[in-house]
Amino acid sequence: MSGVLIVGAGLAAVRTAEQLRRNGFDDPITIIGAEEHPPYDRPPLSKQMLRGEVDSVALKPVEFYEDNQIALRLGCPARAVDVAGHTVELADGQVLGYDQLVIATGLVPNRLPALGDLAGICVLRSLDDCVALRDRAATARRAVVIGAGFIGCEVAASLRGLGVQVTLVEPQPAPLAGVLGERAGALIARLHHGEGVDVRTGVAVDAISGGDGVESVTLSDGSVIAADLVVMGVGSRPASDWLTGCDVDVADGVVCDAVGRTSAPDVWAIGDVASWRDASGTQIRVEHWSNVADQARTLVAAMLNLEAMVSPGVPYFWSDQYEVKIQCLGRPRAGDTVHVVEDDGRRFLAYYERDGVLVAVVGAGIPEKVRTARAGIAAGVAIADVLQPV
Repeated sequence: MSGVLIVGAGLAAVRTAEQLRRNGFDDPITIIGAEEHPPYDRPPLSKQMLRGEVDSVALKPVEFYEDNQIALRLGCPARAVDVAGHTVELADGQVLGYDQLVIATGLVPNRLPALGDLAGICVLRSLDDCVALRDRAATARRAVVIGAGFIGCEVAASLRGLGVQVTLVEPQPAPLAGVLGERAGALIARLHHGEGVDVRTGVAVDAISGGDGVESVTLSDGSVIAADLVVMGVGSRPASDWLTGCDVDVADGVVCDAVGRTSAPDVWAIGDVASWRDASGTQIRVEHWSNVADQARTLVAAMLNLEAMVSPGVPYFWSDQYEVKIQCLGRPRAGDTVHVVEDDGRRFLAYYERDGVLVAVVGAGIPEKVRTARAGIAAGVAIADVLQPV
């Protein structure tokens, strides 16, 4: 079978297949997935699915794939690409041909092997991870969440909603400091403090102890925290190891041009695993849900030699923690000047300034005011034109 072969069965794969069919592509499309589950949505895993509020996170009903003649091969990951022969080898030894190959394998969670593998130590990336964590949380009393990035913060909020006592541990000075900066991070820490989370920043985890399962966590400052559940939210890395030696350039993700084309002929990459070149010539890998739809439109247009190309919009991402939606437009950096223009003790709005220009906005619980900043960020307006007194 030839046609388009998409390796990876997440959002990026589904959006690519959708765009191909919408643009009149009628050759075979096959999606290869390492998991047994049909493509599903990942953001609810740390929120509604973990809390037991939804039973399904499927991206599309099964009928969608049947109606659009999209073949699903699930439960068997790819392990190699033969660029010259235009084939992909699966872990079970099957070899599939392709005319065009799209790499959409996403991320794999980082682990801390030095901390052991006691029962009760969990990660959260897959649907199976979520089910296992939810089962553990049902009987847990005290949890330690290692890492206060988006996943760690969302898991901490969900566990608190389930009645679990939570300690959130982060080596940086504040939650999400590496993404949103220390000032906004401190406001997010305040949100968690208000919900009863014990937020420990500027410290790392030295050891996890226990007998049959987790019993305590020792921090680098010497403190010991009782726990029967530990969740590692220490980041992820591109799922690109299977491409080693396959003549596809990889460097913090699969290296692509501005439309998703890789170094190998007829091979493309999209989503979290892909490092696309931006307008300045910089390679950027964006790990946000909202980025995928734009990438899919751009990649498919290039693949099918269509004239209409989608220019990248203002980057957007969000995180739901408790009942507060934290949103970001633009690309904030740690060195930006942050102007907090609204703050009622729980909700806040912050503008990010770089070289006198508005480059990003972050809001918590103020969605309409975040949205109105999009045009100003796109136009590069002067920060003085948008600042309002608190």
